[in-house]
Amino acid sequence: MLRGNYTARLDPKGRLKVPTAFRRYIEEKYGVEFYVTSLTGEAARLYPLPEWEAIEQRLALLPSMDPARRKFLERTNYYGQQTSMDGQGRVLIHPLLRRSANLLGEVAVLGYLSYLEVWDRERFEQRLMAEPYTAEDEAAIARLGI
Repeated sequence: MLRGNYTARLDPKGRLKVPTAFRRYIEEKYGVEFYVTSLTGEAARLYPLPEWEAIEQRLALLPSMDPARRKFLERTNYYGQQTSMDGQGRVLIHPLLRRSANLLGEVAVLGYLSYLEVWDRERFEQRLMAEPYTAEDEAAIARLGI
């Protein structure tokens, strides 16, 4: 599983050096191909390509004119590009998404079980403060037995 938070840097060309702990797991389980995208433009999501293809297979089961499917694909296609991790463990985040998410220099790379999210550290900290963990959140997690 992809878990935890690591600090990383984007180089001037927009390449993210994937933190070593994530890189080893991804290479062993998935290989080096990624689909890099976003739903909101606030952060980049790095899906190992097999995980993204599984999402596409589930989406293909919906009617082509389904409004939620269309909205999801509009956003993930607008921000998305397929890319490969190079030999140094770097993944390119294309300029449109870098600008939208303000991904420059130091970033937070968070594991979300099957994909990574890359955030501007300040933006992520502001989000944490603006959306506190509530009693309702705790109850929802408790229903899962956690």
